[in-house]
Amino acid sequence: MIKNHKFTLTSSRVIIFGFAGLIIAATIMLSLPISSASGGVTPLIDAAFTATSATCVTGLITNDTATYWSPFGQVLILILIQIGGMGVVTVAIGLSRISGKKIGLLGRSFMQESISAPRLGGIMKFTGFIVITALSVELLGALLLLPSFCTEFGVKGIWYSFFHSVSAFCNAGFDVMGHRGKFSSLTSLKSDISVNIVIILLIIIGGIGFATWNDIKTYGFKFRKYSLQSRVILVATAIFILIPAVYFFFAEFEGMKGTDRVLASIFQSVTLRTAGFNTVDFSNLKDASLGIMIVFMLIGGAPGSTAGGMKVTTVVVLFYSAFSVFRRKKEVNISNRSIDDENVKTAAAIFMMYITLFFIGGVMISMYDNIPLKNCLFETASAIGTVGLTTGITTGLSSFSKCILIFLMYIGRVGGLTVVFAAAKSSLTGAKLPLEKITVG
Repeated sequence: MIKNHKFTLTSSRVIIFGFAGLIIAATIMLSLPISSASGGVTPLIDAAFTATSATCVTGLITNDTATYWSPFGQVLILILIQIGGMGVVTVAIGLSRISGKKIGLLGRSFMQESISAPRLGGIMKFTGFIVITALSVELLGALLLLPSFCTEFGVKGIWYSFFHSVSAFCNAGFDVMGHRGKFSSLTSLKSDISVNIVIILLIIIGGIGFATWNDIKTYGFKFRKYSLQSRVILVATAIFILIPAVYFFFAEFEGMKGTDRVLASIFQSVTLRTAGFNTVDFSNLKDASLGIMIVFMLIGGAPGSTAGGMKVTTVVVLFYSAFSVFRRKKEVNISNRSIDDENVKTAAAIFMMYITLFFIGGVMISMYDNIPLKNCLFETASAIGTVGLTTGITTGLSSFSKCILIFLMYIGRVGGLTVVFAAAKSSLTGAKLPLEKITVG
């Protein structure tokens, strides 16, 4: 840690200041005439909203990306998505390595915190693996999207392919399909099997986390050799994709034919991993479907990934913690491994923080803008989960409500506990207070 008088620069503070600084700089640039297609100045609140959404890889927008922003603005948004998806610290250290600078112990500890790495040893090699893998997957995704986009859009298809590949891998949800209809996302491509499959795979690969990639690279398909975290992530991700997909297939999209209905069900389920794309209009979904989507948006993807949310590991730890109480066991066990009490407490704190912020934010927006609460809760879940899905209310929100969503998107990306740890002073005194029991339940 770097000490300067009473101020201590911790890894948590580096992360929150890094993202905040990038958002401020991007807000200024997006507000300039060069960034808009019309050549006019973009209102500061809309520039800040777009900058935060892109940097925090959310996907909520107040202006259609394809029609409102100029080529310069779109490129800037894509750069923000790339930096936000990989992490500000990861990109900064990666550029330092390319320039030949040596990274000290402090920089390595910042990197470990940024990507949720399990250990400090080998962190620079791990960073290189992240950068190379991310860029390679994005390039491969763009190449696979080329046939579909170039067939329809000609030379512009190259830009469309690259933009959507990066946006999908980073779980950002930004698109440049607005020329087919503003804010239409990928609804015009709901029957394109190749585009759907590529986008789905990019979302999943980006959302399972860097540490999981490393286990897959090291051990191949020897699942039992993976770390417990990687096994939990892969199994939980599969379950959290399957459940809503089955629900959507039987409860929604009755008017679609067989293949389209299967694609729509799987795509909408996968996009809840915090990707933010959609191939159907969510304003027509049943209330029960919106409720299920809110739950899975809040869960999100894996720690140390391009996805947001409270993370699948958090939910799994809480589930097993409850299960241990039901079975009257003192320890929380997962796959014959005991989980540390600190992990359980941290998971409970994250869960409480997400639920509280999501609900209070939704209520405040509903009261201020007089919008049905279900739509507002969907919006706040999408924001704090860095998902980017909407029922269509984003563009009509007041500046006050947009500020609430900006705050939630920021918290969702940097992590609520990261902000708390950055603001709080250490209170480790070593003293143990008298034990007292409180009856619960």
